[in-house]
Amino acid sequence: MFDRLRNYFTKESAVGHLISLMQVGRAKWTPRLYDQLAKEGYQKNVVAYRCINLIANSSARIPWVLRNRKSGEEVTNHAALTLMARPNPSIHGQVAFLSTCFGFKLIAGNSYIEAVGPRKDEVNPHSPPRELWPLRPDRMKIIPGPLGMPQGYQYEVNMRKHVWPVSPLTGRSSILHSKSFHPTDDWYGFSPIEAAAFAVDQHNEAGAWNKALLDNQARPSGALTYAPKIDGRETSASLSKQQEDKLRGEIEEMTDASRQLGRPFLFQGGLSWVEMSLSPKDMDWLRGQDVSARNVCQAFNVPPQLVGIPDQQTYANNREARLGLYEEGILPFLDEYLTDFNSWLLPMFSDNDELEFAYDMDAIPALTLRRERKFEMIQGADFLTLNEKRLEMGWEESEEENADKLIVDSSKQLLEKVGEEPEPPDDDDDNAIPPEDEDEDEKEFQKWMNANGNLTKHTDRVRKIAYGD
Repeated sequence: MFDRLRNYFTKESAVGHLISLMQVGRAKWTPRLYDQLAKEGYQKNVVAYRCINLIANSSARIPWVLRNRKSGEEVTNHAALTLMARPNPSIHGQVAFLSTCFGFKLIAGNSYIEAVGPRKDEVNPHSPPRELWPLRPDRMKIIPGPLGMPQGYQYEVNMRKHVWPVSPLTGRSSILHSKSFHPTDDWYGFSPIEAAAFAVDQHNEAGAWNKALLDNQARPSGALTYAPKIDGRETSASLSKQQEDKLRGEIEEMTDASRQLGRPFLFQGGLSWVEMSLSPKDMDWLRGQDVSARNVCQAFNVPPQLVGIPDQQTYANNREARLGLYEEGILPFLDEYLTDFNSWLLPMFSDNDELEFAYDMDAIPALTLRRERKFEMIQGADFLTLNEKRLEMGWEESEEENADKLIVDSSKQLLEKVGEEPEPPDDDDDNAIPPEDEDEDEKEFQKWMNANGNLTKHTDRVRKIAYGD
């Protein structure tokens, strides 16, 4: 009986304990690859640097609103909005705070935020936090729990550690861990830079190659051969150790110091220069560098033309490109964070689950093109009433008299009716003029016109006034 009761009230994944096997209670470090990704992908690569900053800064500048989940009514006065406006004393403003969090996630695939404030306990922080702090991903460890979810988060810096526990029932913690999908890791997210690692390395090596060419007077490397001639015939003699060291020193002096560029190379008897490497033209170097840059942009869903890559205009213009950036890169990325904040931060302020963070689509200038297209499409829909069109655009209903009636273009007709003669008027129409009366009126009109000869040239106009045609 007790086993049945335990199974009834137990809530756990059937495979959770398998995931945590041999790892329960032991901190699992963030992969060391993060250091390399940050250095090679962000600090050294200008394309990845531009893509990360473009997404992080653009996403952070989209204004957030707090609204009722059911009615859609916006809430303008709430403690959560005050906290987001100034997350902590070190970061003054929501934009700077979110840019930091977004940057960590784009580089590492993970971002961590600590909620600081009075609470009943660290496992169930019901009291509203007073500060929010972004934490570096490389200093954070996840402590696996027995049910396939984190048991805690350990932060280590300068040989000092701090652990935040996680509730095994609700999963609540003072730490928000936002991560990207990772196909082979159960605890940490996947970095976009890791997907573009080869392209980043190729682009960095291309830059290093170009710098080396400049350092070496823009000349490709080659080899010095020693083949002295005696009586016009080549010999197999070789340089002495002293001669070889002297020649090697002169080469290094010329190639290592930029101030030495331009000095002549003294070839003594028997020395000759042999080209060994391909020229930049043979390797189509610039084109290969652009291809690597484009691959980096693809990893971040950034149109290449917004990064300044030539001949990579995949959109008609920059306006179309920015729209594509927001629809495919920025808005999906921001939606993930909004979901995390709605499930982690707002429950700390109230048990009322009717409030949610959202963003105003109309407040994003880059989406103006999409709104214009939507307006033209709705405006041309003659099967909708005025109020239906206004509701579709997100506006309030109009109080006009005919706002709920269909307005149809009278010039439109059925396709099978095109080219047919109009139907004759009904003989039973009371307004129709009998043929005999029409003849009498015409005779009277002609008689009157003959009596007023000076109006003959205005016959058609007078007829129109008389008959009302």
